[in-house]
Amino acid sequence: METAATLNNSAVALTEANKPFEAIPLFREALNLEPENPLLWLNLGIAQQKTGEYSEAIESFMHSITIDSNLSDAWNSMGLIYYELNEFAIAENCYHAALICSNDDPKIWNNLGVLYFNTNNFEDARNCFEKTISIFPQFKDALINLRDTCRELGDFRAAAEFERVISNLDITNRT
Repeated sequence: METAATLNNSAVALTEANKPFEAIPLFREALNLEPENPLLWLNLGIAQQKTGEYSEAIESFMHSITIDSNLSDAWNSMGLIYYELNEFAIAENCYHAALICSNDDPKIWNNLGVLYFNTNNFEDARNCFEKTISIFPQFKDALINLRDTCRELGDFRAAAEFERVISNLDITNRT
């Protein structure tokens, strides 16, 4: 008999191999064995998100945080869904909830910055991207986002400096 852990591991591997439709039944089988396991609900939600089943994914994420409200990945994933649905206020709330759980996660800070950038809130976007690179200085997407934000703010000197950092990062990664 398979355990919830082995089913989860197989399903995660399928999700990561871009086979979420095959993963979902395994997550459901694992949840039959351990219905109060918040990570199983989180992983199910991630697979559902990849299939575009957003309402089901949100339901799974909500179930996971009902069990463990400190799952920043669930809050962040919900933020991404609401962002894609142009529900920016809800997405922002989800990102802030994720940061309460994990204030040093650069992905969350970057996602919040992208939301602010795309809603023309460039000062807050800059603050988020600066926080991101203070945590993870070589986060290329955040550096690019920060460069672009500085351009929007008219801070061309800072934008040029971030362009230099990005170029150096590219050179370092090629060697």
